[in-house]
Amino acid sequence: MGIAIGDTTTRLKGKRPDGGNFEFDILAHNGQSMVVIEVKTTLRPQDVKKFIEKLNHIKQWVPRYANNVIYGGVAWLTAAAGAEAMAESRGLFSIRATGDSAAIVNSPAFHPRSW
Repeated sequence: MGIAIGDTTTRLKGKRPDGGNFEFDILAHNGQSMVVIEVKTTLRPQDVKKFIEKLNHIKQWVPRYANNVIYGGVAWLTAAAGAEAMAESRGLFSIRATGDSAAIVNSPAFHPRSW
């Protein structure tokens, strides 16, 4: 999708300012841009909503990425109740896992949202 990736980080965990915890499953980054991926076996609409809320706070929770352009994506094996269409309509990359590989399944007209 035209975003160069130099490195990946998995399972980035930390504390929120309110004392709760956060976790980001996969971060693919190059020092200026990054794609943060939420991984689900079954993707549901509430997962998309919760992930967007996490993305809305990532620069506050992880200040070292405050100057990065951040994109979001969801990776899934199955999707329920139109969750994959919801993810795309909200500007997230939609990544379907099949066997030992995965593919971005967004429409050709898709434009990712940045945070």
